[in-house]
Amino acid sequence: MTVDVRTDPAPASVAPRRTARRRSAKPRLTRIGLSVLSVALGILVWDLVSRNYTAFFLPSPMLTWQGAVDLVQDGTLWDSITASSTRILTGWALGVVIGVPVGLLMGCIPWLRLMLDPYIQFFRFVPPIAFVTLAIIWLGPGEASKVALIFYTTVFIVALNTLAGVLAVDDLRLRAARALGASPLRSLVSVVLPSTVPHVVTGARLAMGNSFLTIVSAEIVAAQSGLGSLIWTARNYAKTEWVFVGILALGLLGYLFDWILRTVTRTTLRRYGVTF
Repeated sequence: MTVDVRTDPAPASVAPRRTARRRSAKPRLTRIGLSVLSVALGILVWDLVSRNYTAFFLPSPMLTWQGAVDLVQDGTLWDSITASSTRILTGWALGVVIGVPVGLLMGCIPWLRLMLDPYIQFFRFVPPIAFVTLAIIWLGPGEASKVALIFYTTVFIVALNTLAGVLAVDDLRLRAARALGASPLRSLVSVVLPSTVPHVVTGARLAMGNSFLTIVSAEIVAAQSGLGSLIWTARNYAKTEWVFVGILALGLLGYLFDWILRTVTRTTLRRYGVTF
């Protein structure tokens, strides 16, 4: 008696899933390839242009790389990145923690919004660099003044974006929640807050970018460490390649922070409509 042993074909749903994965992988590889090509072309153009100028005016990519190696070897670059990152993350986190409740309260309580609106509208147009001197006088030249400036940069952006999210909530959803017996607090938690999450994330990302703008100004004026201080010190020593290293470090650090923020929020808050 012969037994016909046959391999059962894969379930019908498995093949489409594999095909979908292959199709989604191709655009991702294409995006990565185009990004790498773009960076390579940028470095090539930079190298070609730098050959027509002195190293003081425009250092070449190789000279900048050598400067980065020197700063890494003596620990200056790592210390600068650590100092700036700590200040940015501390001030940014405090700004988000304070800005979100302020924006929610302003959106839900009309009289509070009317009272706080003049201050919000006034201070958001005053750049943080204008307060650098006052921050140093009031809080000293230590870490508190830099963190306070980052907080100042963050809190208004987050509050305004949160306020915009609250005001954008469909009134029909609020009426439906009230008709079902939801209290104001319940409506806030189950309707307003979930609808506002994408606006909060957008505000946090914008505030992160502005935090990098602010930290350079604060560290140039009063700091012995940090990427802003590194750039200013490089100017004093006529080391233009160090200036380029500091600028590149700021750009790469900002890109990394934004990528982490996007990845975390997209993974944990997708159900609230955060997909970017």
